[in-house]
Amino acid sequence: VILLVLVSYFTDKSLRMLIELASFSPRLKDYGVLTYEDLLALPYGRMGTIFVLTSMFITAYGAMVAYLLIIKDTLPVIFGLEQEAGSGTFLQREVVMLVTSLVIVVPLSMQRDFSSLAFTSTISVVADTLLVFFVPIFAPVQSSVQNAGGIGTILKSDWINSGFFIGFGVLTIAMTCQHSAFIVAGSLSNLTSSRWARVTCISLSTSAILCLILGISGYLGFLDETQGDVLNNFAVDTIEANAARGLLALTMFFTYPMEAFVARHVLLQLFFNGDMQGFVTVTDPTTGETTTIKSKRCGCLNRRHQVTLGIYIITLLPALIVDDLGPVLSITGAIGGCCLAYIGPGLAYLGVHGESFLEWVAGALESRNKSSTSPTTASDLPVEGDATANMQTSPRPTTPSDISGPKPWWWWPTLMPLWVSIATHGSQGMNDRLLAFDSQHGPASPMPTVNHQSGEEADDAPHEVIGPCKRDYFFSIFFIFFGIIAMVAGVLSNVYVQVNNVFYTPT
Repeated sequence: VILLVLVSYFTDKSLRMLIELASFSPRLKDYGVLTYEDLLALPYGRMGTIFVLTSMFITAYGAMVAYLLIIKDTLPVIFGLEQEAGSGTFLQREVVMLVTSLVIVVPLSMQRDFSSLAFTSTISVVADTLLVFFVPIFAPVQSSVQNAGGIGTILKSDWINSGFFIGFGVLTIAMTCQHSAFIVAGSLSNLTSSRWARVTCISLSTSAILCLILGISGYLGFLDETQGDVLNNFAVDTIEANAARGLLALTMFFTYPMEAFVARHVLLQLFFNGDMQGFVTVTDPTTGETTTIKSKRCGCLNRRHQVTLGIYIITLLPALIVDDLGPVLSITGAIGGCCLAYIGPGLAYLGVHGESFLEWVAGALESRNKSSTSPTTASDLPVEGDATANMQTSPRPTTPSDISGPKPWWWWPTLMPLWVSIATHGSQGMNDRLLAFDSQHGPASPMPTVNHQSGEEADDAPHEVIGPCKRDYFFSIFFIFFGIIAMVAGVLSNVYVQVNNVFYTPT
């Protein structure tokens, strides 16, 4: 429960940090930053783009493999091919998954954009909500708790265990939505920071409550025997359980294409400069006229179809081999989720506000050094009566070497040289890229506030500006540090669990 609350709060904070940087920061509010990768590209260039896109692909890839595994777990039971969940043969499990995914998942994933999935997405949300309430209603919570000696005994023995960071990875990938935050924020009418904060708070609070209902009731119902797919703990011959399995399979069929769109977007951006259709220019040798056409394979598959089919194949292969859902979600969540949800927002904040951060650090050091030296004397002040005399001020730091002088005890334990280096690199990158943009397109003019429902400009809406603050400096540093620790610990915990067979694994 504590872990879920922490993940929800951290996710909410990182979502607000990203949109406030892109839409309300003094340096970027007029440049129309519309995507997560563009936000990281400004301070860190191509490496920032690759970092975000790679993290998005890892997260989407893990989710897609997990969806296929759930289909493999649920459909054979519904069709009556298994007498016990997970006990079927290759023909009963893998072939059923292969055939049904080819018939349903692949055609949906071939669509051009998200708007084609509006209807199926609605069905998926409704089915998910019904599933949340199935587990607490039908799980044997009361008898399980009584047999374990009561809720106090369970809390005393299981309040924390070796799977802490594994659970953190699973929850992180479940809550990760930073890559779609810009789409949601762009759809809001007259976007403001308070309105965006309200949207994130309501959305994540609702998700956390539903996760708590499902997670607590599922675990209390089966305790140490709880499987990665909790429906596998229910009997295979009950109408209620099979109806729930049907809803879950339906959700997986309709959710997989949305993650496939994300993965396809990443591959197209990384390898084809975003060209989805694969247009090629053909020159007529006789007339010399040029024509632009779509490149196709086998007469029908353009680049969009080819990439989508390739994504399906690379997610299908591990789904045919692996049976345990938990490690798939926890490992990809630990790597991709931590990068998107924590490390990325922290890097973005230090990069965009790099100059201000360096000034703040230099000011803190200067204040400390002054307090430890002799006080100012009359000889240090301007000459009386000389209107042209000025007190000497330190130049604004732009590189780590500019932050000179003796360092306090906390300088090295807090890894301050690393944060200063990141801020320096980000600020220099911001300056170079914004200068190049202004020289090519002219200085950015103030972005109009638009009502996205009517499409009309709202002239009376205030242009909100949110500058850097010391609290968010600490948050950005914490996000980077915590994200790296959680990622490493999550992967190592999974290795330890798999090697030592700590958790229950169905045979």
